[in-house]
Amino acid sequence: MSFFPSWSNRPALRRIFIKDLVLQARIGVYPFEQETTQRLQVNISIGVIEEKGVGIDDIARTVSYEDITNQVKTIIRNTHFHLVETLAETIVETILEDKRVYVARVMLEKLDIISEAQAVGVEIERWNEDTQI
Repeated sequence: MSFFPSWSNRPALRRIFIKDLVLQARIGVYPFEQETTQRLQVNISIGVIEEKGVGIDDIARTVSYEDITNQVKTIIRNTHFHLVETLAETIVETILEDKRVYVARVMLEKLDIISEAQAVGVEIERWNEDTQI
């Protein structure tokens, strides 16, 4: 299954994404996880309501993936999370503070936890009830 499934039953959306961002995170409940950082892969997909026609060629009219990346880095750098679920929820809530965002999907993968698995983690999707369609 693709990380970016269709939102075809929704209004026209511009999809902004961050793919395979690998960061060092302080995450986990076990003592060995609390003594060091571990690699965490982050994937984010954001649906923003499309404007009709071609808009002005100006960054102010869109949600910046650089800003979102920097927000994620700050969240991960400043806090130890026990659960990837809590971290994913924190990231999604931060993204949804921008009322232009209609939907946000966050996938977090711990890359080095189970040697037989490429990754383990969580994926969540949340809709912004305050976004005007």
